[in-house]
Amino acid sequence: MEKLKTYVKSILLPVIVGGIVGFLISGSMDYNSLQKPFLSPPSLVFPIVWTILYILMGVSYGRLKEKALVDNNISFIYYLQLVVNALWPIFFFVFKWRLFSFFWILLLVVLVILMAIKFYKKDKIAGLLQVPYVIWTVFATYLNFGIYLLNK
Repeated sequence: MEKLKTYVKSILLPVIVGGIVGFLISGSMDYNSLQKPFLSPPSLVFPIVWTILYILMGVSYGRLKEKALVDNNISFIYYLQLVVNALWPIFFFVFKWRLFSFFWILLLVVLVILMAIKFYKKDKIAGLLQVPYVIWTVFATYLNFGIYLLNK
């Protein structure tokens, strides 16, 4: 039962944070009205992908917690990337700071890669579960920069 509670708490945190951010930015979403670069997905893809990524984040962190592999360094990078992640859509959609958001998402990419590496060193599966997050944030960086260039 403790194992289940660990995973539920670990999964709920990023999902709830993502949900709150989604709610906060819902009135400011202008994605469909923007000029977008090649390979831009339809807007309905984003909540699906982010929900999956948040679940994978939670499963990875839960795995580390359940195996008593979480230390201050792991927790710091995990929560820091979650905060940076949560702020990006506010900067991009609410404030329309497209160029600032590009540099912010570069920070996120670095944090996500560091997190994946740290997770992998503690538990290979926990680290590999972050590969889709790394790929998606790199892709989102491309989208952010493309949208900035096409809409300035």
